[in-house]
Amino acid sequence: MRPQRRLLLAAVLLLVLALVLLLALRRPIGEALFERAASARIAAAAASTAPVDGLQVYLCGSGSPMPDAARAGPCVGILAGPHRLVIDAGAGGPRKLAAMGFPAGGLDQVFLTHLHSDHIDSLGELVLVDWVGGEGRAAPLPVAGPPGVEAVVDGFNLAYRADRDYRLAHHGEAIANPEGYGAEARVLTPPGSRAGAVPVYQRGELTVSVFLVDHAPVAPAFGYRVTYRDRIAVISGDTVYSDNLVRAARGADLLLHEALAPAMVKTLRDALSREGIGNTARIMHDILDYHASPSDAARAAAAAGVDALVLYHLVPPLPGGYLSHAFLGDARAHFDGPLRVAVDGLRVTLPASSDAIVFEELL
Repeated sequence: MRPQRRLLLAAVLLLVLALVLLLALRRPIGEALFERAASARIAAAAASTAPVDGLQVYLCGSGSPMPDAARAGPCVGILAGPHRLVIDAGAGGPRKLAAMGFPAGGLDQVFLTHLHSDHIDSLGELVLVDWVGGEGRAAPLPVAGPPGVEAVVDGFNLAYRADRDYRLAHHGEAIANPEGYGAEARVLTPPGSRAGAVPVYQRGELTVSVFLVDHAPVAPAFGYRVTYRDRIAVISGDTVYSDNLVRAARGADLLLHEALAPAMVKTLRDALSREGIGNTARIMHDILDYHASPSDAARAAAAAGVDALVLYHLVPPLPGGYLSHAFLGDARAHFDGPLRVAVDGLRVTLPASSDAIVFEELL
């Protein structure tokens, strides 16, 4: 047998042996890989969420009510030095937050922009994880929002009451402290329609201010301005172009602004109409008049003089990043700063005493 054939035969035998060993040792190899990956992930999460002297904004949900396999419903986590906040709790948002390494438990407060279902439908899960996660809670989690938030909070507390009893029986009071169960509503008084941002929450160097946006017939609908030391992030909530948002966002480092691409939504509407799916087609028509386009968001960012703009609450869903340019339309003609179409897992860091804006994709 020629030397080349011997070498080829030996290589094939070695490959077959390696495949046999891999198949035979799948379980111990899998267990070892899982142990290594779990340890590395937990260590990395702990390191990534160590208190930062500045603002960190976590996009735990950049989607909308429309089905989107890649995006959770509207959800924003904020670390401001030692403080932990969440703004809105859309479907899947709390799980994305955990996957990003946001610390479990110890939330200071939740803020709701408005009471549309896609902004509140994972509130129960968020409250539950905060109750038994981390070091647990000794008092209910404050949930602040517009009038009506009391009924929402009461409803979730009632819906999770049986779950509370199961976890208390299983884990005991050391883990599931009954005094810390559930949420406590805090109603925010709507500010004036031209008042800009009005402070409603202050802890040390952290200030959260609320402002009115235009999401009629939903009223009141809020946006939030979060200031920690010398850095500022603004979250629009759902709105059309709003002069009051421009006032509230002046001088911000980062604006998270919702966005709907009208041409894409009209394409969906027309396709649904052709297929005889009338109700959904009508919804596609109706939503055009109470959301901002990417160009509207860009004009607002430019008028407010913000440094960076991230579009979230994206309508319609984008199946791939390649479509981002079509979604943006001519938005870049209106705003010349950093402009991004959000993805779940995006973290924006604004270090204190700096002009830096750091974008990272954690998922």
